[in-house]
Amino acid sequence: MKRLFLLFLLIVVYNITSFSQQQHVGWLASMNTIKLNNKLSIHNDIQLRSTDEFKHTQSFLFRAGLNVAVKKWMVVTGGYAYVSNRRSVGDVTGYLPEHRFWEQVTMNHKTGRAFTAHRFRLEQRFLPNVVVENNKLESDGSHYANRIRYFMRNVLPLNKSDKFTEGVFLALQNEVFFNFGNKANVNGEFFDQNRLYLAAGYRISPEFDLEAGYLNLYLNGRGSAWSNVHVAQLAGYLRL
Repeated sequence: MKRLFLLFLLIVVYNITSFSQQQHVGWLASMNTIKLNNKLSIHNDIQLRSTDEFKHTQSFLFRAGLNVAVKKWMVVTGGYAYVSNRRSVGDVTGYLPEHRFWEQVTMNHKTGRAFTAHRFRLEQRFLPNVVVENNKLESDGSHYANRIRYFMRNVLPLNKSDKFTEGVFLALQNEVFFNFGNKANVNGEFFDQNRLYLAAGYRISPEFDLEAGYLNLYLNGRGSAWSNVHVAQLAGYLRL
């Protein structure tokens, strides 16, 4: 965990000093798991993201899926996501949706006192073909793209109890995104983005965590365009 923390700091410092386009945004997230039986549960997350300097809503995301516990340490999930994004063409701005189907495998294990999760996610994305009609943004059909994401999250309780049911914790996670197939419909590149995140949180009960942290988003645009986005994030995790 200490090595991961040092790596996090090195990458953040590198990103802050290496990119000209800087943004400062806020994200709110609600991550929810509702158990149906010993094998099945419902996944749902809802996220709200701001534009630069918190001026407008940039994105609203609603994602839902069905979890199947294959083993005690492995869960497979499939579902659908609706993402409404703020877009601009010249002086015309509006919100248009992206539709996604997604599949993932999540594997969990414990190393010492730290809880670790690995997640591999595939996404089939239907992005709007944006046109301007009557000074308003419209979607003229969609174009298709694929993406794969790898996510690792570490949670370190600060108490020394064997069972972590309440108390303060630190969280360190990273997620990397790659485009494949139809790359021209996104940024034209294999590498899409990286999200590195450090947070402190409190487990209020075995069913609910609340955390706040900093996320550094390293975003690959078209051609030589790069963005470094500084994200203040507040997230809740509900497990019923």
